[in-house]
Amino acid sequence: MNKKRILSGVQPTGDLHIGNWLGAIRNWVNLQKEYDTYVCVVDLHAITVPHNPEKLKSDTLSTAALYIACGMDPKECSIFVQSHIPAHTELCWLLNCVTPLNWMERMIQFKEKALKQGDNVSIGLLDYPVLMAADILLYDADLVPVGEDQKQHLELARDIAQQRINSRFSKDKKPILKIPQPLIMKEGAKIMSLLDGSSKMSKSDPNENSRIGLLDNPDTISKKIKKAKTDQHYGLEFGNPKRPESDNLLGIYSMVTNQSKEKIRKECSAMGWGKFKPLLTDALISSLEPIQKKYNALIQDRSELNNVLKEGTENAKILSGITLQRLKEALGFLETTSI
Repeated sequence: MNKKRILSGVQPTGDLHIGNWLGAIRNWVNLQKEYDTYVCVVDLHAITVPHNPEKLKSDTLSTAALYIACGMDPKECSIFVQSHIPAHTELCWLLNCVTPLNWMERMIQFKEKALKQGDNVSIGLLDYPVLMAADILLYDADLVPVGEDQKQHLELARDIAQQRINSRFSKDKKPILKIPQPLIMKEGAKIMSLLDGSSKMSKSDPNENSRIGLLDNPDTISKKIKKAKTDQHYGLEFGNPKRPESDNLLGIYSMVTNQSKEKIRKECSAMGWGKFKPLLTDALISSLEPIQKKYNALIQDRSELNNVLKEGTENAKILSGITLQRLKEALGFLETTSI
């Protein structure tokens, strides 16, 4: 029986943090044996905002290395860089031509980021969700691991595929593009800021103390946890909306120690912040040590990393080419073999 396919990826902007790991990458690691898994470094998305070209190159390599260091196995999955597959931008253009403008203007993330950028907002930022739809639809993904904040983008991909492509251009009711389903990752789906338990941990936050980077050294981790926001209550607890920092830090501790919330609740219910923070610090340092060791080995000798990306690119080109050709035929483009 053929495995169902999943596709996911993160942007190479800024350093990956524990929110990216616990909320996304670690879930991919658990899924790769069960599913035909494709993960990409979505560098084309990274230039929808102002960027440093040299840093984009290094961050792209770093992100790919961290995928592997976190447990993505090249024998079980295909790892590649988005811009190395020309079909992403070609499919994006084809989908642009059938996607209504008002669908783009209602996207929540565009509205939020456009307010920050003002008159400098780019067409790329507006079109970001169509490129994301192309990413997903290009690989005939059955499932897409998403957090709650990305559900709207996946719904757009589904709407474009069904309403604007399949219903208008397919023959004999045979779908041209596969309609993907969301795979909502509940455990660790959203890791919150160390400085505000009600805001998601983010690479774009200007305050680096808001997050723990996957490559942070022990001293940096210790300093950041010491500065992490807490409250005046004694005893830690999950699920109290008036204590978001307690819920967030306990959740991180539960995940990095691989212990159930029930066990952590019992351990920490009568514990003060002064005793808990060193426990969390030690747990983070211990859990990140093997990741950092593997990462450093990959970056220092890039032959393994280059081979992984080369093989992943070859796999992605074959699969994406089949989908793209199928759509181009349906849209009426002249095949090169017909000339």
